[in-house]
Amino acid sequence: MSKPDPRATPEPPLFRRLAETGRETVALVVDGRPVEALAGDSLLTALLANGARLRVNEFDGRPRAGFCLMGACQDCWVRLEDGRSLRACATPVAEGMRVLTGAAAPDGTTTR
Repeated sequence: MSKPDPRATPEPPLFRRLAETGRETVALVVDGRPVEALAGDSLLTALLANGARLRVNEFDGRPRAGFCLMGACQDCWVRLEDGRSLRACATPVAEGMRVLTGAAAPDGTTTR
């Protein structure tokens, strides 16, 4: 089985916002790509509202979208550019946040 190319054109978002669309926007950067979220969103919500995956599995490179979505399973760990690890489901978005999910960068290097 071939690994998906994380540099390919992004897939449609996994989550689609149906309500609460009037909140302030928050700008963050995910794997070098500008992303917008709404104030009060968890990082996991922001990631899945802007793409089809949370991160890639470190063992086989396949996409992961989180598992329990409520902080119990430990499947949503990502990192900030400063090296701090955090759980995307339990972390609120913050203006200017710079997140690394483990996807390959355009030069082929990985961020995780």
